[in-house]
Amino acid sequence: MKDSSTDAYAWLERSLATIHRANWHRSVQPIQGHPAAVVELEGCPMINFASNDYLGLAGDERLIQAAVEATQELGTGSTGSRLLSGHRQLHRELEEAIASLKQTEDALVFSSGYLANLGTIAALVGQRDLILSDQYNHSSLKKGATLSGATVVDYLHCDIEDLQAKLEQHRQQYRRCLIITDSIFSMDGDLCPLPQLLELAEARSCMLLVDEAHATGVMGATGAGCVEYWGCTKRPLIQIGTLSKALGSLGGYVAGSATLIEFLRNRAPSWIYTTGLSPADTAAAVAALAIVRNEPQRRAWLWHNVETLKRQLPKPKLLPSESAILCMRTETSADALATAKRLQEAGIFAPAIRPPTVPTSRIRVSVMATHQPEHLQQLSIALTQSRDLGTSSTSEVRG
Repeated sequence: MKDSSTDAYAWLERSLATIHRANWHRSVQPIQGHPAAVVELEGCPMINFASNDYLGLAGDERLIQAAVEATQELGTGSTGSRLLSGHRQLHRELEEAIASLKQTEDALVFSSGYLANLGTIAALVGQRDLILSDQYNHSSLKKGATLSGATVVDYLHCDIEDLQAKLEQHRQQYRRCLIITDSIFSMDGDLCPLPQLLELAEARSCMLLVDEAHATGVMGATGAGCVEYWGCTKRPLIQIGTLSKALGSLGGYVAGSATLIEFLRNRAPSWIYTTGLSPADTAAAVAALAIVRNEPQRRAWLWHNVETLKRQLPKPKLLPSESAILCMRTETSADALATAKRLQEAGIFAPAIRPPTVPTSRIRVSVMATHQPEHLQQLSIALTQSRDLGTSSTSEVRG
């Protein structure tokens, strides 16, 4: 047996033990078959409320066929960075389609949404600059801010007054200032106050970056996102998003001015130094954007399902949401795990979300356009009957 005082890796087992004690341990659950409203989990059919496939496109035959044809024509991989051997005309077609949806001058496609945030933030600010970040921002925004080397100051969640106070306190000490926020917060489902953020950014000479990951294809009259939803199209800001949620593919993008995009082509490390998006993923995303443009009824189905489910779920535990993400509060991590287990026993796949991902535990439900009325009813009945959504004397473990 190794001496823990000399074993440089001994701390890993102790750390894992702490994670287990706090009910924070996570593991993967393999799903069989195509993504859909009903999936097979461990050999059993489950109504799927765990997916970000809001429009039901990840299993759409048109995306699959586009990916197959692109693979047959262009191969399985892009083979290099876009600036070397990895650029295909298909990449440019996708970027133009994104810019058209977003009504921006241009767009740039990254190999993932996470890389889009890392590379863009690192390119825009550095050690002489300031980042003001919503405290509930996605990990990719937070990591991008840290890696940039800029001074990072969190402001209270969606709190314009706190953001203004922090700007007044810090802005004059730095060369450039970047405000970063999700447009839809992935673990709560609420929206950022974008019009007020834009007004404040313009008044204090700040750049504003919004992550539209959970809004692209879903929010707004044409599915362009929260920027469109709030009537802020063509205002000066930086829009980032992913192709892996409502668009059913993989990859990330930045949309904005032609100057911004040209700058990122020359300065964003996670674009310059990584292999271009595969032909299959690129073609699937192009096909998805065409469906978003030509089939607005998919968004109509989605929002009908969201409103139906909101009416059916037990109100005291339902967190406020203006998106397709609905969350039911639980008192502890153990309660969240128990509720998720009971739901799975009832044929429903809806994950328990626990610290440190969120400050308080919950069941997170993602609604899809392809959910049927009986799916929504089965979930609402199971959650209403779950005793683990009730009060508990056990306090949440804090990290």
